Amino acid sequence: MDLKGFDQPGGRAAGDTRSVKVMIAGGFGTGKTTMVRSVSDIKPLTTEETLTEASADVDDLIGVADKTQTTVSLDFGKIGINESLVLYLFGTPGQERFWFLWNGLFKGALGAIVLVDTRRLESSFRAIEEMERQDVPFVVALNVFPDSRNYPVAEIRDALDIPENTPVVAFDARDRASSRDVLVALIHHLKERSAVALEPR
Repeated sequence: MDLKGFDQPGGRAAGDTRSVKVMIAGGFGTGKTTMVRSVSDIKPLTTEETLTEASADVDDLIGVADKTQTTVSLDFGKIGINESLVLYLFGTPGQERFWFLWNGLFKGALGAIVLVDTRRLESSFRAIEEMERQDVPFVVALNVFPDSRNYPVAEIRDALDIPENTPVVAFDARDRASSRDVLVALIHHLKERSAVALEPR
């Protein structure tokens, strides 16, 4: 895929506008819906439902006790990076009981963002494992919450066992520009992987 010019908003690469499917994954309460809402050019489609007492014994609310809603299917949004590249964003549900939906959601995805809450690193283990299992290139995005500790990236990388060639960036899922920067980092990562794959061996 030719992504030339993607990082120059308003510029146009040769050929028609290209669309790319990108997954927004991560554990329960890491900010996936918030990111899709903040960055989407269109009113996003969300499938949030109110958490009830019936789910208290099913969903792990440790660290997210104030959370009142949860995604039960997917979130969907769209953002034009420039005139030649459009990203279609598919947010995954975070709770274990909805993980069976992931296989279908990942079909056709060119890459993914894995959101991580540094207060609850273990909540994103499953998402990272799924990227590796499905061989989907990804960027790890550390969502900065008000009470998050500022860990060195090297410590986060070690704790999550993230390969050196996988980017790790901090961002604020509530902020459109910050969320867009993470998506641009993913496209850069995809370009670099493509270049390496095309190198003579």
